[in-house]
Amino acid sequence: MTTRPTKASPPPTPSKAATTPLAETATRQAAEPNVTLAVIIGAHGITGEVRLKVFADDVSAYRSFNDGALTLKSARDGSNGVIARFAEVTDRNAAEALRGTELTVPRSALPPLEEGEYYHADIIGLSAIASDGEELGRVALIENFGAGDVLEIERPDGRRFMVPMGAQAVPEWDQTRLIVERAFIA
Repeated sequence: MTTRPTKASPPPTPSKAATTPLAETATRQAAEPNVTLAVIIGAHGITGEVRLKVFADDVSAYRSFNDGALTLKSARDGSNGVIARFAEVTDRNAAEALRGTELTVPRSALPPLEEGEYYHADIIGLSAIASDGEELGRVALIENFGAGDVLEIERPDGRRFMVPMGAQAVPEWDQTRLIVERAFIA
């Protein structure tokens, strides 16, 4: 079982000048990757509501987005996406100004996973290794065309190939790499 596609933002580079305990705590928190759960695709009405394209199962389970910059007051299904209201957005002009804004939460805010489940944000960027030990490249993208997730792996020379994300093709993965069965490598 998988979740819908999400994309991890690269963690910010910590400052070398961070030496105080408070600064060290902030640096550790800043190093945690953010995961995009939705993107604002436009305004809805005149009171500041926005339309969202959602990449998660339930965006309403979260209240704070973008490191506290946006506070979700309500979310409901609309005819072409989720309609959301944020405390900081009070009119249509402010809502329109947010078009294209990704709504992110820290990776640690996501619910724990069961055995065999994964978040796309955890797989994208992993090193891909063939079952015989050959370095293949990195997972660049995850697509889902209706029959399950498909990994797009980019080789060091920039060429890409696709592999289904299933037990036969990808028998194991962890936080640092995934193994691809030789028979599935193009």
